[in-house]
Amino acid sequence: MNQPVAVPPPPSSLGVRDLNRLRVIESIYLHPGCSRTDIARRTGLSRGTVSSVAEELDRAELLREHEAPEEEQRNRGTGRRPTLLSLVPGAAFAIGIDIGREHVRVIICDLAGEPVAEHWSPARVDEAPSATLDLAHDLVRRALRDAAVTPDRVLGAGIGLAAPIDPVTDEVRADGILPGWQGVLPATEMRKRLGVPVQLANDADVGALGENAFGAGQGINDMIYVRLSAGVGAGLILAGRPYRGARGTAGEIGHVCVRPDGVICPCGNRGCLETVASPVAVARQLEHVIDRPAADRLPTLLAAGDRRVLRAVADAGEAVGFALSAVVNVLNPELVVVGGELATAGEVLLEPIRATIHRHSLTGAAATAKVMTGVLGDRAEVLGAAALVLARSPAALAARVRTPS
Repeated sequence: MNQPVAVPPPPSSLGVRDLNRLRVIESIYLHPGCSRTDIARRTGLSRGTVSSVAEELDRAELLREHEAPEEEQRNRGTGRRPTLLSLVPGAAFAIGIDIGREHVRVIICDLAGEPVAEHWSPARVDEAPSATLDLAHDLVRRALRDAAVTPDRVLGAGIGLAAPIDPVTDEVRADGILPGWQGVLPATEMRKRLGVPVQLANDADVGALGENAFGAGQGINDMIYVRLSAGVGAGLILAGRPYRGARGTAGEIGHVCVRPDGVICPCGNRGCLETVASPVAVARQLEHVIDRPAADRLPTLLAAGDRRVLRAVADAGEAVGFALSAVVNVLNPELVVVGGELATAGEVLLEPIRATIHRHSLTGAAATAKVMTGVLGDRAEVLGAAALVLARSPAALAARVRTPS
């Protein structure tokens, strides 16, 4: 079962009745299959208030009642089997949109985070923001049609974009990264197309959220997700919540200098990790020894045991480990999840990352940080984008059943 996404604090402007409703929905969302007594204990509300809200949710067809399984009943140690409450998964849906450097992927998830439809398309994203957003809109419409989801059941859409995002203005803010998108407001533009609330984040940030909610990082409060694709970046989950920094550039390890005498990066600096550890960069290093070593050929060459490719990927892993060693010292994460296309190299990449972290980080910090490949593959970002919406689903559902006081 997927781990429910952590919900943000409630707004301070809510009245008592609306706040009680939200707290009950949050409790059911975070703890599916709980009893009214469980909810009262977790929220501090009276059982009568919990029952009243549950009746509202039942009338709105958001709630389902079911009995505890026999094994759970034995663990509870009570005589009478309690009635448990869960949200109806198909009562509402979230849209996830992953806009990479060369693709667009969309997914439709129910309230339990289960995908019900998905579409993917290659795209020339860098210089074509309007066409890319039109493509995303078309893919969303097709996915909604495939899943037979009507617009009134859509809570909103989340977008993961392969560029730093200003969390204050939602603008794309980074010279040389998606140059055609500078000053564009992707969330506003997509909101016009879809007619639903839209949230926007960097692709590594939503990748971290995806692996934390649905993948390798379930139950982990402090983790780093490293995305090694056409762009290189990291998403941070700290104290159980995404961390993006003051202006949205937290985790941009792709632009940490690892080769002071290296090549010029699109960001304008020299020797950035992205110029060394992206699949494109690895393929470029092999051009003088392998004919047409395109990035998409690396998995095949690795599987064949080509020593030249093994060495190039191991060198990339060492550079990633060097960049991560300072992050591990500063943040002391429990887990480092490696995703993106280069992660398919597996232990050839991971072992140098681990060894370099242990070489350059404090012993305690390095010993704590487990390094592993993500389990969601190329779906981490799109699922994380949907999780942006699911995190706010209790508030959205509470607003739908709000009645005058």
